[in-house]
Amino acid sequence: MEELGDVTEVVREAVEAGVTGLIAMGVDLERSRTAVSLAHQHSEVWAAVGHFPLEPEDPDIDALRELAADDRVVAIGEIGLDFEAVGGVEPARQIERIETFFGLARELSLPVSIHNRGAGEELALAIKRHPGLRGVMHYFALEWDWAERFLDLGFYLSFAGLITRPSRAALREVVKRCPPDRLLLETDSPYGNAHKRMGVPNRPAYLFDTAEVVAELRGLDLHELDDLETANARTLFTRIRR
Repeated sequence: MEELGDVTEVVREAVEAGVTGLIAMGVDLERSRTAVSLAHQHSEVWAAVGHFPLEPEDPDIDALRELAADDRVVAIGEIGLDFEAVGGVEPARQIERIETFFGLARELSLPVSIHNRGAGEELALAIKRHPGLRGVMHYFALEWDWAERFLDLGFYLSFAGLITRPSRAALREVVKRCPPDRLLLETDSPYGNAHKRMGVPNRPAYLFDTAEVVAELRGLDLHELDDLETANARTLFTRIRR
């Protein structure tokens, strides 16, 4: 969230909009430390610690393990596989990293938040190698056959502003078919904007852009969706206190 400017203002704006719980994701050690610091400064913020798959340096697992012991950390993330980036980290090295992070998550009884681009098969196989692993497929953007595979593995699906774009009819079908107890929403701030806000940095307060579409697709009012999302988040991210 530091990329959005004044974090206090970002949090205040989110709370005023009705977004009363936020998770700041770590994508390397430094920004994982920042996420934990923000979580201690703002009661509405929780943290995840992780290492983005395209970071060139290998993660410091011992330092991340120590950081993840903090009671404001609710997940290991953002982690994952990205096989589509040009000149990115080679797939074999990414897979070694994800195996380590899945082991860490199980060791600490934390869920994972998984980034996936072009690596669904490899991720599904890695998840199967770690029985009991819990987590969410972050910024889910695939069609129903892939959704069903990850749901069958016990994972949640998290949707962002991508579902509001006119070209994403197949993704909206996934939103409709996703079991209610596996559905999560996110902003992926400062990315992942809804169609009507293309070109401006996303903010946690803009979650309602996505929520309005999800509620309509599923035949819910926003209060019903709010109750559902709150319950799902607390079930997955068990360190979040009520």
